[in-house]
Amino acid sequence: MSVLISPSVLAADFARLGEEVRAVDEAGADMIHLDIMDGHFVPNLTVGPDVVKALRPYSDKPFDVHLMITPNPAIVESFAEAGADLISVHPEPDPHIHRTLQAIRAMGKKAGAAINPGTPVEILEPLYELCDVILVMSVNPGFGGQSFMPASVERIRHIRRRIDELGLDTILEVDGGVNPETAPKIIGAGAHALVAGTAIFRSKENSYAKAVERLRLGTAV
Repeated sequence: MSVLISPSVLAADFARLGEEVRAVDEAGADMIHLDIMDGHFVPNLTVGPDVVKALRPYSDKPFDVHLMITPNPAIVESFAEAGADLISVHPEPDPHIHRTLQAIRAMGKKAGAAINPGTPVEILEPLYELCDVILVMSVNPGFGGQSFMPASVERIRHIRRRIDELGLDTILEVDGGVNPETAPKIIGAGAHALVAGTAIFRSKENSYAKAVERLRLGTAV
């Protein structure tokens, strides 16, 4: 599977968010990553389904929506209706994670499970076959611009091994401190989707297309 690049608009210019989404689409992004935070599960507050809906006309690429919230059926459904194509949720705050993943799939969307750096990977054991995506957080979620946690490499490797053992084609995605320097380690451990915010939107390349290209070149192993 080829490497997928999913720019995180958390690092974009919020005063011109639609234009930013269109720009990274045209720069070669495979997906558009939208971080949804509720100020409870993580110590930050971002956007809701109305913003996702407003951004939908700016790109035909899949919207990769990461819900860093305490989910409930109505909220998850609202993001599906707003235009999300892939919805990742956290098992940590959700006592009914199986039901949530099943509901996402029933809406015709791809379902993902996201885990924090401090969460044992074993939490995923009952979930693999319900997931189209596993999202490994390689920083503590809530804020952009953090440094990649080296211990994440072994976690990625473990999850990759379990996906292969189960014979699944689950997308293994990594978010946090992803840049051309850390990407080779991440891809080498078995991930094939990278979420990058600062490395694209605030790159010294001064060009989103060059930043995306450099990130792809950084994934060469």
